[in-house]
Amino acid sequence: MKIIECPRDAWQGYHPFIPTDQKIAYLNQLLRVGFDTIDFGSFVSATAMPQVSDTAALLEKLDLSVSASKLLAIVANERGAQEACTFEKITYLGYPFSISETFQLRNTNATIEESLLRVQRIAALCEKAGKELVIYLSMGFGNPYGDVWNPEIVMQWVEKLSQFGIKIFSLADTVGVAKTEDIQALFSALIPKWPDLEFGAHFHTTQDRWEEKTETAYLAGCRRFDGALLGYGGCPMAQNDLIGNMPSERLIDFAKEKNELINIDLEALDQAKRMFLELISN
Repeated sequence: MKIIECPRDAWQGYHPFIPTDQKIAYLNQLLRVGFDTIDFGSFVSATAMPQVSDTAALLEKLDLSVSASKLLAIVANERGAQEACTFEKITYLGYPFSISETFQLRNTNATIEESLLRVQRIAALCEKAGKELVIYLSMGFGNPYGDVWNPEIVMQWVEKLSQFGIKIFSLADTVGVAKTEDIQALFSALIPKWPDLEFGAHFHTTQDRWEEKTETAYLAGCRRFDGALLGYGGCPMAQNDLIGNMPSERLIDFAKEKNELINIDLEALDQAKRMFLELISN
């Protein structure tokens, strides 16, 4: 079981700017915890997301020598992908591909068809630079806009996008609407159909639904889960009332209950939680 920690998702919607040196200290602490991957920043418009405008500066001071964790950065277009590809420390680029036309326009200022062309070009940039592209299927379990959604639409987009050589897809419950029957139906269909691809769950959730969502995805074969410490964050481009991320500490407890082999330093985890609370209390 892989746990991907997403501090970028936790703080991108936090309005007071967190000083760069504090982010660096926190990220270096997260590197000591033992997460598989850390989604640490975004190469996107500083106007749209001022909190992550210092992503490049963070990289200079991150100490990967203390950790086996890999770094993932979110991009929204080719310009951001080109910049991200210049950094040796970054292993993964993540692109939010929405199967909701409304959200694709809100999130990346592009239609779905335009976004498809972006993915093709970003995938080529990643291949040339030795990076791996992770596609986040935003609104993967439904949307609040009335755009048509069903599991077949998700399957169709995986089919199209995988033709660009993409191997990792994370289904994003962007506004926390996922129903257990849809979670079960999607992962039970996707994983056997494409055994060479990796499918993950990026759940946003209320505190009372984290376990049922995680359990359902796990039983359907999902072994890649995104979270953020203390369940903080949510997508500020989606709606006014943010639905928080899956709490990483809950995912860790869940993994231990399932006897999954995860190499988590619990003392480093406790220190990271304390540091995060300090970040958002200043």
